[in-house]
Amino acid sequence: MSPGTMSSQSSPPRGEEPHGAGVISVVLADDHQVVRSGLRVLLESDGRFEVIGEAGDVAGTVRTVQESRPRVLVLDLNMGGESSLDAIPQLRADVPETQIVVLTMQENPAFAQAALRAGAVGYVLKDAADSELMAAVVLAAEGRTYLNPELGARLAAQPAESDTRPDNLSPREVEVLKLIALGHTNGEIASSLFLSVRTVESHRAHIQQKVGLTTRAELVSYARDRGLLD
Repeated sequence: MSPGTMSSQSSPPRGEEPHGAGVISVVLADDHQVVRSGLRVLLESDGRFEVIGEAGDVAGTVRTVQESRPRVLVLDLNMGGESSLDAIPQLRADVPETQIVVLTMQENPAFAQAALRAGAVGYVLKDAADSELMAAVVLAAEGRTYLNPELGARLAAQPAESDTRPDNLSPREVEVLKLIALGHTNGEIASSLFLSVRTVESHRAHIQQKVGLTTRAELVSYARDRGLLD
């Protein structure tokens, strides 16, 4: 199969590998064709892997994984300006046999936390793909976790106060997050906390960056899971 092409007709039946159980089937999801081509060459230069599909956006990724059911999905965190985080829980529910390795330029540990919480088992930085991606895919196929070592060290070094104020949110950011989760608009939050709307928008952007989430539903779930709404 040439780069950039997909065919559900040539996909292996559910639960089977195309060339035996020893070959790890992979789908590549990235919005840049040149990146997908490079990843395909990297993986297929090793006899342990076969790329059975590609996708360039979130919807195409979901469709391709549902049709081809690979052992591992290598998933870019942002495709065409759209976050892939929302798709991870859906993919894990719809195709539980497919493990997910996130491959991204995003070095913020909060995004690694968010991806792993959503159901990914691997998090690799693109500038380390040559040395780390194949190991991450092999571990993912076994249901084991791989986290970029630098990010792992940064997560381990986070101060203990993050246990009470998750992801190093400031006290004010926690207040804003609680009000967002309770359904208040930016204007209502500004009035309640005696802030300008622009300041509230800035706090919200910082919160989203720190926790690696963007939608209100995600923020509500995040706040509830950490007891901020109790």
